[in-house]
Amino acid sequence: MQFIKDQENLNEKIILLRLDLNVPIKNGVITDQTRIDKILPIINFLIKKKTKILILSHVGRPKGKEDKELSLKPICENLEKKINKKIRLIKENIFNLNKEDLFKDPKDQVVFLENIRFYKEEEENDENFSKHIAKFADIFVNDAFSCSHRAHASVSKVTQFLPSFAGLQLETEVNALKKVTSEIKKPITCIIGGSKISTKIGVIKNLIPKFDNIIIVGGMANNILKFKGSPIGKSIRESNCEEIIDDIFKTAKIYSCSIFYPEDVLVGKNMEGKAQPKELDKILNDDLILDIGPKTINKIKDIIEISKTVLWNGPAGYFENPNFANGSYEIAKKIAVKNKNNLIYSIVGGGDTIAVLNQIGAAKNFNFISTAGGAFLEYLEGKELPGIKALN
Repeated sequence: MQFIKDQENLNEKIILLRLDLNVPIKNGVITDQTRIDKILPIINFLIKKKTKILILSHVGRPKGKEDKELSLKPICENLEKKINKKIRLIKENIFNLNKEDLFKDPKDQVVFLENIRFYKEEEENDENFSKHIAKFADIFVNDAFSCSHRAHASVSKVTQFLPSFAGLQLETEVNALKKVTSEIKKPITCIIGGSKISTKIGVIKNLIPKFDNIIIVGGMANNILKFKGSPIGKSIRESNCEEIIDDIFKTAKIYSCSIFYPEDVLVGKNMEGKAQPKELDKILNDDLILDIGPKTINKIKDIIEISKTVLWNGPAGYFENPNFANGSYEIAKKIAVKNKNNLIYSIVGGGDTIAVLNQIGAAKNFNFISTAGGAFLEYLEGKELPGIKALN
């Protein structure tokens, strides 16, 4: 893989820059700017090198149709303030554009094309579409690690038609994940949450031989509690997971990896309700498990205390309701304290987990924060990501 930071003579070159600016937008207002802040280094680097920057990104899932609600306009306005430069958003149909249309004004240095997913050809990884967008530029740079598990036109196919390089953020992401998967400081612990165990089974199985502890929390832990014979009331769970879970425990035994799951929980009668701590055998039919309980929190803290590396993906509970955010907050605080004293190497991945850290201002106390959800997990699963493969 070649890196843009190592290239000479970028002066006046047009860079086709793929970013992931898929930020949450409510009523035209960006509610979390983490992904925008992450791409500032590559923008500033390319500005300094006197390049012309043509940005491709997406927001949401417009499914190949134009949707004004999913315009990149609010992102352009936000980024303008951050880099103190005028940004032009081109809304014309990409198929009607030529290279000459892009930087008409000599003062234009940063230009956005409208949401790339407004075109069905993007997700179809269409060759002609890739060839067309490649004609706009001299060099392609992928700085969207979080999209690199997608075989989409602006992520993988476009590399066939332009000299292609990895951006600064993508390089940082891959190096951080390599550190966890190959340059491990043991004991190493993985805390994995979220609602579906089936989507993370590959990751769990791939990490068992490498990790000392795997802690399963969030909605996916309900499947394990059910498997172990505990009542889970009306809590979310997946059906037909027994074989998967049995397999996890058997594999863990072979590799001497300890699997932990909740010993007690917080329940509510509905998602907006109040929290009530409960032992596992006291859960009623109309109870919803929405967070881990105090005994479980203490257990997790003890495991973090003796760990040298921690990987965390997925909150411990339904943190959107503050009554069920305590488990996630306590995990975050414990890792942050160890981190401040340089006693642990910590990586966090996925939007929900980052949202938890931002709520309590703990993000700065982690070694690395990956905005990638799916790509982060697939990389850990040992899969070859199309966007990375294309750069190789």
